[in-house]
Amino acid sequence: MSSAQRETIVVGALGVRFLVESGESGGSVAVFECDVPTDARMPAPHSHDAFEETVYGLEGVSTWTVDGETTDIGPGDALCIRRGSVHGFGNRGEVDTKFLAVATPGVFGPSYFREVGEVLAAAAGGPPDHAAIGEVMRRHGLTPATA
Repeated sequence: MSSAQRETIVVGALGVRFLVESGESGGSVAVFECDVPTDARMPAPHSHDAFEETVYGLEGVSTWTVDGETTDIGPGDALCIRRGSVHGFGNRGEVDTKFLAVATPGVFGPSYFREVGEVLAAAAGGPPDHAAIGEVMRRHGLTPATA
């Protein structure tokens, strides 16, 4: 299936589109694109112990913080996020950005993004329910970062 035919999952201001789901790879990998408009950011920094994540810049520049270290990822740049590393990202630039994320093994999928998107939509533009986001994260193998 082409990426144009795949569902775009709305997660607040972000758009997530899975290109390879775990079931399509025998559990070896999950691959998704993430569209990040200007001034948007990940809803909650987190870590995960069951998989590594590699991010590859496609368009614009996203700013990532991994274990307290900040890195800009532009087209052609890559960042490997090891298991257990606390990370988050945002778009501080003046143009929208897009990156590709590869989770290995593929134990992570679209249902996580759908559920977080529902929590954010329920906030109707107000502050999100961080406890509910934390519950969704834990259910899908992510650990919310402590303040």
